[in-house]
Amino acid sequence: MKADIHPKYQKVVFKDTSTGFMFLTGSTKGSAETVEWEDGNTYPVINVEVSSDSHPFYTGKQKFADAGGRVDRFKKKYNL
Repeated sequence: MKADIHPKYQKVVFKDTSTGFMFLTGSTKGSAETVEWEDGNTYPVINVEVSSDSHPFYTGKQKFADAGGRVDRFKKKYNL
């Protein structure tokens, strides 16, 4: 195998932004934002909009995290 061609594999925390649920796993994805985990170590945190904690397939019920649609969010973002 060639040396130094593979991405760095490390432990990261994924955080569901709609519920606040976090879990620790391994990934090649990194982040500048960090969080202190339950074991006392600091890990990069990656924010995701949907995880097993908020997806209707896993929860069995529909959750509405955002009441507005895309157009409403655009108008709010740009003060239109």
